Amino acid sequence: MVTAKTMKALVLQAHGGLDELKLVQDYPVPQVVPGHVVIRVRASSFNFHDLFTVKGMPGIKVPLPVIIGLDLAGEIAEIGEGVSGWKAGDRVLVNPVNKTKGLMGEMLDGGMAEYCLVAADQLVAMPDGVSFAQAASLPVAYGTAHRMLITHKTVKKGDKVLVLGASGGVGTGCVMLAKLLGAEVIACASSEDKLKRLKEIGADEVVDYTKVDWSKWAVEKYGKPQRRSHDGGVDVVVNFTGGDTWVPSLRCIKRGGKLLVCGASAGHDPKEDLRYVWSFEINIQGSNSFYDEDLKGLMALIQQGKMKPVIDKELPLNQAIEGLRLIQDREVFGKVVVTP
Repeated sequence: MVTAKTMKALVLQAHGGLDELKLVQDYPVPQVVPGHVVIRVRASSFNFHDLFTVKGMPGIKVPLPVIIGLDLAGEIAEIGEGVSGWKAGDRVLVNPVNKTKGLMGEMLDGGMAEYCLVAADQLVAMPDGVSFAQAASLPVAYGTAHRMLITHKTVKKGDKVLVLGASGGVGTGCVMLAKLLGAEVIACASSEDKLKRLKEIGADEVVDYTKVDWSKWAVEKYGKPQRRSHDGGVDVVVNFTGGDTWVPSLRCIKRGGKLLVCGASAGHDPKEDLRYVWSFEINIQGSNSFYDEDLKGLMALIQQGKMKPVIDKELPLNQAIEGLRLIQDREVFGKVVVTP
């Protein structure tokens, strides 16, 4: 039972910069409604998507004000009418995709608050051995990586897999999951410290893209892709940046290889060169979102000791804006988790 009437919450008042976010000390606690539960939030993590929500996205009308934060985990505090199979105190991870309204933290209030109202069909039970912070790290970043590599079966043992933007949430997830699948992983990042840490989580090769043309490096390392054979180049490029990285990605993929895309943080309308696509029979595989099965699979890997989400910072709610700034300025390795 929720006894508090107000709570602390990180609220987006209007689109713009981070100064449009406000930590409200007396925001109304959500009231339980049929088919829903109220969660006592124990951990919530940021994603690059939160920056898009703050800035505003063309064609997406966000109902403001809104509590941001897509990913959250916590305990059920109150259960609404018609909800079965759950009880107060259950530890749960929330799939942030609401089937009728859209994304938590965008189209309805999200996890950067002490309490959150969640539809019961969004709940995923947390197994023993998985912490709230680990669970809250998973949905958008690791769930996307799991779906892109494992659910779609795009990577196999022995593949050479090049990951762009490898130091972020999706990137570190791709590095670790590709290694679990038996691939040789090339991780691209922007600093010596990030490269060192990528090596520590399993990357076989690391490339500083601020100093080295990573596409040319891949061709020099693995050979020039051949039009009439499967020699040269890498098997898979993971590219969720888009922009001016798109054509260089095509240039270093071997004949019959794959280009995996799940986002476009550097631009959704890149220059294209279709000659590479048909000449080298490149397969471009899109991946969108994640399902409960992806989240359950990831938590099972954590429980079995096969994977540990990379958490750069765990911050209290009153430092959450600084956590999002770190992501904005690309000063993090892995995830930023907030503990309301």
